[in-house]
Amino acid sequence: MAVNTKRVFYVDHVAATNFLDILAGRPDIRVDRLENDSSAPGADAVLAAAHAFQIGSARDELDVGFHAHAALLTRTPDLLVISTNGAGYDTVDLDACTAAGVLVVNQAGGNKEAVAEHALAMMLCLAKRIIETDRFMRRSDGIERNAFMGTELKGKTLGIIGIGHVGGRLAELCKALFGMRILAVDPYLTDAQIAAKGAEKSTLAAMLPVADFVSINCPRTAETVGLMDAAAFGLMQKHAYFVTTARGGIHDEVALEAALREKRIAGAGLDVWFKEPPPKDHPLMAFDNVLVSPHTAGVTRESRANIARIAAEQMLDILDGKPASRVLNPAVWPAFAVRFEKVFGFAPKQNG
Repeated sequence: MAVNTKRVFYVDHVAATNFLDILAGRPDIRVDRLENDSSAPGADAVLAAAHAFQIGSARDELDVGFHAHAALLTRTPDLLVISTNGAGYDTVDLDACTAAGVLVVNQAGGNKEAVAEHALAMMLCLAKRIIETDRFMRRSDGIERNAFMGTELKGKTLGIIGIGHVGGRLAELCKALFGMRILAVDPYLTDAQIAAKGAEKSTLAAMLPVADFVSINCPRTAETVGLMDAAAFGLMQKHAYFVTTARGGIHDEVALEAALREKRIAGAGLDVWFKEPPPKDHPLMAFDNVLVSPHTAGVTRESRANIARIAAEQMLDILDGKPASRVLNPAVWPAFAVRFEKVFGFAPKQNG
């Protein structure tokens, strides 16, 4: 017998309260909030009845028992959709979800402005050596200005690894503001698609030796973990800067430390870490030419509200049987459609 109430749950918090406000306008939707303790009393009942999970994307902030892996899926027999709070999906096992017939979506593009601006801010701060002079002046008397001579972004070459929503916006900003040459490493886009974003298609091996700045903007996947390793940093120019606002683990932190210590690159801007937040005695914190932030590139009032709106609208579309626009595991569709019709009594519409 088809159910009438559609059950959505989240853990601790959502991106912004407008997510809850939008869902509250629908009398057929029930939203449950769970504490960040997967063994807490009452969790099993909510999980057993759930049709949708609005999941946090930060792997170190979410109790591992609530990560969308096989263990959780055994506790959620009617779960149909998992929606991440942002573009990342580190807390989701896509293969396990596909095997279980669970559709996974994200909010790609919802925070592209915030993240692209953050990456650009890091590039400017590093190139102008603002972080270095700030630290020197706070701990020492006097300063030799010429010892901290910076460089300009105008006319320089930016290498972008992953030119999706964020990478594309960063390319747009850097090209328009500073006339930079943009080289993009993205095996999933054609030359023409990359050219439409104002960039030239390249490979990692060809881009790294000529880029003045290298920015990571791709998702963390089996293909990209450890992509920026010792060999990759070894290809960069000594005056070049490395910036990442993507996900920890794509760059090898030990290899980056060695490259900085041996002065094989000029500096780095790091918003993401293997363990978040990193300890204050992390070796990369010891360098004055390393600018750090705690995975806050996408944390702005505007981006959080935008992500929440997109998430709520997409969630309602999926639960109403309408197409979703940001599907991460399209191969799940046949199994998902069968399960959806069994639960709600009607067939969903597929994209395209």
